[in-house]
Amino acid sequence: MLPRRTTRRPRRWLVVVTTLAMLGTAAVVAAPTASAATVDPNATYVFVNRHSGKAMDVWNRSTADNAPINQYSRNDGTNQQWRFVDAGGGYYQIRSVFSGKVLELPNATDGAQLVQNAAASGNTRQHFRLADSDSGHVRFVNRHSNKALDVWGWSTADGGMISQFQDQNGVNQQWQLVGLGSGAPGSGCGSGTFQAEAVLNGGTWTARNGGTTVYTGGDMRAAVQAAVNSLSAGRTSKQRVVVRGSGSISAGSRISLPSYTTIDVCGTINVTGSGSGDQAPIYSRGTTQIEVQHLTVTGTPLYGIFLRNVTDVVLGQIDMRLSGGLGVRIDNRGDTSQWTRNVRIDNVYVSGAGSHAVETYGVDGLTVGTVTARNVGESGLLLNQTINATVTTVDAENAGAGTGYAAFRIANRAGRIGSSYPTNIRVGTVRARGGGRGVFCVSESGGLAINRVDIANTGNNAILLENCYGVDIAAGGGTISGGGEVRLAARTEFPGNRDLTLRNFTLVNSRILESPCTANLTISNVTLNNSTISRC
Repeated sequence: MLPRRTTRRPRRWLVVVTTLAMLGTAAVVAAPTASAATVDPNATYVFVNRHSGKAMDVWNRSTADNAPINQYSRNDGTNQQWRFVDAGGGYYQIRSVFSGKVLELPNATDGAQLVQNAAASGNTRQHFRLADSDSGHVRFVNRHSNKALDVWGWSTADGGMISQFQDQNGVNQQWQLVGLGSGAPGSGCGSGTFQAEAVLNGGTWTARNGGTTVYTGGDMRAAVQAAVNSLSAGRTSKQRVVVRGSGSISAGSRISLPSYTTIDVCGTINVTGSGSGDQAPIYSRGTTQIEVQHLTVTGTPLYGIFLRNVTDVVLGQIDMRLSGGLGVRIDNRGDTSQWTRNVRIDNVYVSGAGSHAVETYGVDGLTVGTVTARNVGESGLLLNQTINATVTTVDAENAGAGTGYAAFRIANRAGRIGSSYPTNIRVGTVRARGGGRGVFCVSESGGLAINRVDIANTGNNAILLENCYGVDIAAGGGTISGGGEVRLAARTEFPGNRDLTLRNFTLVNSRILESPCTANLTISNVTLNNSTISRC
């Protein structure tokens, strides 16, 4: 916890308060009061403080009860993403997408630190109402204390504590709700214009296009597919389908998207049974201009999303809590003459997959915000034969436990352009806890720069670079602690490692092992804490 502030306001604020008090009660109560501010329970939001410009953040990406909530520079990571859960009476629980826990103020004291805890429906310390401020900002007022969430000490620093204080409508108590997924701030699932929709009412699905009903019945897949099929034939710009409701589909079936289709699923698709081949709740092949704005999948799909030989794809807010299968697969079936091109993935959360959270093969042009993987059988993010990729964050816990897979892996000549390896795969941060490896580059891959690493207690190598070329690890710093070693290795069937750089990180209770020798290896500014470096 950060230290408490010793003064409440800068002096210029105290003068303003004194002036208002001299004007009498009417001047004081003229501030905006609580209203029925509306939120979308199907939407995901980032909360940005008006004073500091920083986002509400689960500190240190903790999943523990009572972990602090502070502010941090906005990056739209899952630990900065929140959803509203109706608690009745105009109040909400506010749930972290990252941890699944909800915001709580432990008591009614001014300055009490905001924390996260497991949700308890009757706990009023976890209930917040929204009070309007000007310019679209809101205040979060706690049901138990009747106090507002407040950036303590008017801090503008990363790590500034979020606490509670009497509701004074100060700008450090005002927050912008930034909706993620479909583009503009404030946008939520299902908002905006659409051409067709599939709606569940009671046990009946109805699909409509304008005033025309194109399906009525109990089959979610059939209703959604009918809505998709009702869009204009031969279109050359995107048309949008909104799905309102949750239901089940078979693992042996799919919802197929043709070119120029946007789908926004405001509900959950639960996949049941078993299947074979490449079936997926969301499927598209040989198409262009596909967009999936929101999607939540549970159950046992073969793939949560399957895309092959596609171009110009956007995946927005994807949440998959699975009991097997693979999360997102985007490929070209090994046909390098027909690359999949221009793919954007905003934020993907995958847990429980038997295989990878996200896997690409044969993709040229990939932009990824955050991939969050929890307890998946293989990699968090795997890039096969993929070039020109930018990834903000890979965050994996227990990915590929007992295997050679990794939180982040590149393979099969990923990063190779022609016969060379210019830096073209850029990753902001790789965070790995437990599981198999942290970072794995293999099979003539490279052209990779990872800015920061945060790797601890992996069951296999923390980092393994095997027959890789042009790799730069941790220019921006980081820590590798415990677990497996950092290993530079080679198989005999490929040329050995060359042009590798390891720098600027702290190595704790581990070692760097080079065997066999690397051509042009740089190790610099590595802080050793009970650790060693073994060169060939």
